[in-house]
Amino acid sequence: MAYLGPRLGPSRIFVPGVSAFRLLGTVGMADMGLATSRSPLERLDFDNVALKKLPVDSSEELGVRQVKGACFSRVKLQPLTKPRFVSVSHEALALLGLSGEEVASDPLGPEYLSGSRLLPGSEPAAHCYCGHQFGQFAGQLGDGAAYYLGEVKVPPGQAPELLRENPSGRWEIQVKGAGLTPYSRQADGRKVLRSSIREFLCSEVMHFLGVPTTRAGSVVTSDSRVVRDVYYSGNPRHERCSVVVRIAPTFLRFGSFEIFKRADEHTGRQGPSYGRDEIRGQMMDYVIEMFYPDIQQNHPDRVERNVAFFREVMLRTARLVAQWQCVGFCHGVLNTDNMSILGLTLDYGPYGFMDSFDPDFICNASDNSGRYSYQAQPAICRWNLVKLAEALAPELPPDRAEAVMDEYLDLYNGFYLENMRKKLGLLKKDEPEDEILITELLQSMHNTGADFTNTFRSLSQISCPTEGESEGDEEPVKKATDLLLEQCSSLEELKAANKLTMDPRELAMLHSMAQSNPALFQMISDRTTIARQLDKLSKLKDLIETSQEELKAKQAEEWSRWITRYRKRLARELQGQSDVQAVQEERVRAMDSTNPRVVLRNYIAQNAIEAAENGDFSEVQRVLKVLEKPFSSQPGLEPSAWAGGGEATKQGERDEGEEQQQQEAASAPTARNPVPYDSRPPAWAHEICVT
Repeated sequence: MAYLGPRLGPSRIFVPGVSAFRLLGTVGMADMGLATSRSPLERLDFDNVALKKLPVDSSEELGVRQVKGACFSRVKLQPLTKPRFVSVSHEALALLGLSGEEVASDPLGPEYLSGSRLLPGSEPAAHCYCGHQFGQFAGQLGDGAAYYLGEVKVPPGQAPELLRENPSGRWEIQVKGAGLTPYSRQADGRKVLRSSIREFLCSEVMHFLGVPTTRAGSVVTSDSRVVRDVYYSGNPRHERCSVVVRIAPTFLRFGSFEIFKRADEHTGRQGPSYGRDEIRGQMMDYVIEMFYPDIQQNHPDRVERNVAFFREVMLRTARLVAQWQCVGFCHGVLNTDNMSILGLTLDYGPYGFMDSFDPDFICNASDNSGRYSYQAQPAICRWNLVKLAEALAPELPPDRAEAVMDEYLDLYNGFYLENMRKKLGLLKKDEPEDEILITELLQSMHNTGADFTNTFRSLSQISCPTEGESEGDEEPVKKATDLLLEQCSSLEELKAANKLTMDPRELAMLHSMAQSNPALFQMISDRTTIARQLDKLSKLKDLIETSQEELKAKQAEEWSRWITRYRKRLARELQGQSDVQAVQEERVRAMDSTNPRVVLRNYIAQNAIEAAENGDFSEVQRVLKVLEKPFSSQPGLEPSAWAGGGEATKQGERDEGEEQQQQEAASAPTARNPVPYDSRPPAWAHEICVT
């Protein structure tokens, strides 16, 4: 289950107003101490248990190094120039007992929440972990751009359901993008505005969608700069350093336990703490005692305790990926170092919510093989669990781990079907045919290029058969068909979606090689990639020979068939029910609270990013506010999405680097026609590249 933040009343959009440094400039030197002492962040009650229970690197050496026999390395703060808030999440900050309004108006808030000033009680440290990246063991990775600031005690009065999800009684705070650590490798430890906004917004929308996730308390930007080649095109540019505050019970991950791995047979790399088995046991004790206390109490035998722990991690992971699939979310980089030991969505990089349904959807432009495609996610999560089991041996006997993993597929399918039945409003009965109905729905969506989010949202408007309705009455089916046709792709959109990403001559050569020289083919390509390209080629040929009118007729015929089957299934929901009207109303309520009206589509995030890079933070704040209620409409708050220039803002509401930022943004895309948040994506959205 997703842990739910305390409901402390409606959040309000924070407007930055005058910058923190201008405010500080108006305070006399005699008053500086008084102003500083009033920071609400200084009242946080730190109790940094992880650093007490787990080994900390004794070296104070600066720079990148192998960290042996330790789970954390202490780091020093690297202040940013003129940090300032872009946005804060009131509900996420409430987890720490903080008022979003107080934090947003605190002159020292941006310094504290960017890792530029040390919070009283904070002990900055970077976590050491390893990971399998794109299937290969990469050796030591670690927090290359994030700091653990410490753990804050849960404030009094936290909701009981929240304490059940976080039994440790503490919230870990991280700052991501805060600077160099021993794990930064060749990087600079900084994040930029675009990636920080994407992580901030998606962390919060996932929570409000009911998907387990780490949280984001704020995003801060600054006048400090780093050079980034945005599209890896050889055209680097300076971008503003920005920092996200992340909150979770813990940020330990599968890769945390891979620091003990022996030399990998493929890459030759080994974990930096190979041979230190006592630390593995220490880590397991810490994780189970702090975050799985029921398992600790109910299993006095150590082996049985460890098996129960692994089973719970497996169950949470299966449930999590089922929820991803049901909201059309693709993580993009499901390496073992991006998998939470608590079953939370962790590390938001090149993620994406699907627009038109495509099981082969790849949100990460650098994932050339499709390893982390949408349909691959359940199997990849299982693969990662197997790697976790290997890392836990011999504390977790391999034969017992294998028995646990045998349960994964059934658990995943069970969670997935349960969620999908709710999305279709099938609440009263579980029928074996439901799985076929769901499969046929997804196939029809794929064939017609239907929008994933909006199609599911539309299903609650399809009527149940009435008592007096004749079997030959075509009007309800036609009405429903017209509704779903609005979400289908046009001929040109389908052609664009099936455009080959490989030169046809190269495809022909590889196809021939796969048949004549399989060994050589295996070295330079793979059959899945070729099959995907051949499928696109076949569809493209059919589309070239089809007119828009013929396509629409085909789409209408396909949807009419499925809708007829769906309405017959809905009729069976009503059998034996005394109050048919009440059952139908319950169905609509359940569907509209399960199928979101809005998700964080790439074009919505991109609009907010471009506005922010142009000095206008209001779109970030507006998107956050809208996505806090993704299942309902919010008239007045939700105008058409930002159209290239943002709304006119009052004096003082813009970032103080506005003029320079506007010059930088001169090369940004020109003004676009406004698009509502719940719209199918505009044509330009297909050009967004996330890596």
